[in-house]
Amino acid sequence: MFYLLPLITVAIWAGNAIVNKMAFSVIDPGAISFYRWFFALVMLTPFVAKSVWRDRAVIKPYLAKLAFLGLLGMVLNQSLGYFAAATTTATNIALIISLVPLISMFLSVPILGQRLSPFALIGAVLSLSGLVLMLSHGDVKSLISQGIKQGDMLMLIAAAVYALYCVLLKRWKMPFSTWKSVYVQCLFAVIMLTPLLLSSDRMAITASAVPLIAYAALLASVIAPWLWMLSIERLGADRTAMFMNLLPIMAAGIASVMLNEQLESYHYIGGIMVLTGVALAQKRIKAKKAKVAMTPA
Repeated sequence: MFYLLPLITVAIWAGNAIVNKMAFSVIDPGAISFYRWFFALVMLTPFVAKSVWRDRAVIKPYLAKLAFLGLLGMVLNQSLGYFAAATTTATNIALIISLVPLISMFLSVPILGQRLSPFALIGAVLSLSGLVLMLSHGDVKSLISQGIKQGDMLMLIAAAVYALYCVLLKRWKMPFSTWKSVYVQCLFAVIMLTPLLLSSDRMAITASAVPLIAYAALLASVIAPWLWMLSIERLGADRTAMFMNLLPIMAAGIASVMLNEQLESYHYIGGIMVLTGVALAQKRIKAKKAKVAMTPA
């Protein structure tokens, strides 16, 4: 039964890729970015605020780092995802996000002093080849001549930003619980996202926006991370991390039904190459037991 925990978590995050795409037509990206973390903060407050205040002396020296983490993981990563939804598909969003563990490995070399195994290098080449095939719609020459779509480029930046966030979390080990760290990051994120909200043309929470905001704030930002941490506790980081390979598969299936996104042969071939490359790169982690499972925002 414990294997249901990461499975449900990944399904929630796959659904969030669909929410990103659906939200663009009903509310501005800056507005939903703000509401997502504002309401997540409201929901966490009864459970975490008292302990954060009690441990404020311990937390205070880490405020600058927590603010930077909030900027990376909650402000830039998610905002870029919402803006990207205008010019890319939910399937592409999920496939590009699946590269986060691979990018994290490469960032861990200069930041954590880790070494890359041959599996990581081979996996990187395979994944990037699959990504190029997918983003070029099977015609690499057109990608060279026309360039990458704006939405896909924004998602690549978002994936790199979140990978940096995950690596810094491992480097900056803090003497308080994960939930306290998340709560303080939320506080900073809400402050940073306020200008985006105020500059949005469509900031009203309409009837069509309510379920999207609720999904992003409650399921994707509170419930899913909680289930993911339970998964790591019950199954271990390595086993839990492998479930992330199901994210683009689930997202593509949901997108084909809910958004009528058509899957072409290059999606299947490129997607398999991306996921195989990520899985191959993770063989290094199994051998050394050095991997910490990472969560998407």
